[in-house]
This record gives sequence, structure tokens and C-alpha cells, in this order.
Amino acid sequence: MRGIEKIRLDDSLQKQINFIQEIDKIKYIERKTRLFNSDRHENDAEHCWHLALMTIVLAEQADKPIDVLRVLKMVLIHDIVEIDAGDIFIYDTFKNHTNTEAERTAAKRIFGLLPAEQAEELIAIWEEFEEGATNEAKFAKSMDRFEPLLQNTSNNGGTWREYNVDYQQVFNKKKIIKNASASIWNYAEKLINESVDKGILKKKMV
Repeated sequence: MRGIEKIRLDDSLQKQINFIQEIDKIKYIERKTRLFNSDRHENDAEHCWHLALMTIVLAEQADKPIDVLRVLKMVLIHDIVEIDAGDIFIYDTFKNHTNTEAERTAAKRIFGLLPAEQAEELIAIWEEFEEGATNEAKFAKSMDRFEPLLQNTSNNGGTWREYNVDYQQVFNKKKIIKNASASIWNYAEKLINESVDKGILKKKMV
């Protein structure tokens, strides 16, 4: 019996190692946004790490009780699918930024490298983030939208200027923050309006 258990344990461990090796690829996926006060582009691994620390620091700003560990899992795994699906710029007008079939296929393949129970858990957490309905998913999404806002305002407009993104586009993408935290949204909205006042974010003429 012990021999059978050892074989099963070794098989489970090998699957976990395979997953750990595979997700190293996320470090090579470059995002459009740049680091704070920098010309260097952020990569997906840095983005996920930053969101995790933001979650720990800002959890007290959540309007409703959240399971912080679950939010941490969401922000750490939410972009792993980009290993296969690639990073799609949030303001891309030709490709849908979320809920693509390519991402779902990627989630099943990459998380599927894990033992079945862990794979099912992480796929479920990824799906929960994508759906954005729970308090935890709402907070995770607010972190995902808040970080690049802080980056762009630190970089004199950053990707907004580079890709000619206007005020309404930014407002529409960032307003999801208020679903999780009124205080963070108030701060974010203030930064957006200040960016307009500074001329680094344009309002289209009606």
C-alpha cells in the first residue's frame, strides 16, 4: 500500500513541478504599460506581484468583507492564460479584452497540468475573476484596473498618450473600481480628472 501511495505522491509532485516550470513563461509577456516613472514596460509577472501587494495593503478599503487569500489567488493567476492567449491591450478596439475562447482554452491547458483537484480549484477561481460577480472578484478587478491608472499618471499619460486614448475610454474602463471600493474609486476619479486638467488625457469634443 505504501508503494502505491508513494507512486501517486510522486506523480502529483511531478505535475505540480511541470506547472511551476510552465508558468515561468509569464515573466516574458510584456504589457503595454510601463513601470512607475519609467520607460521600461512591465511584464505580466511583475503586474501580478504588484496586484497581490496592493490587495494586502488596500484590503481595508473594500466596501464589503472579502476573503483576502481568495483575492490573492485571483490576482496571481488571472493573467496566466496570456502564456497562450497573449496580452490584449485593454483599450484595443478590435479584440475583446476578456472572456475570449482563446483564454478559456489556455486556462484548461495550463491549469490542467496540475493534479485534478488543484486544476479544478484554479480554473474555478479564474472563472470567478472573469465573471466579476463576487465581492472577491470585484476587488481583484479593481486592483487590476487601478494599478495601470497609477502607472499612467506617473508617466505623464503613458499608454493614454501613446495610443491616443481619451477620457471617456479611461473612465469607462476604470469605473469598475467603484464596485469594490468607494474610497479607491474617489481617488481614481480624482486622478483621471486631474489628468484632464493637466492636458495628458483628452476629452473628445461633442
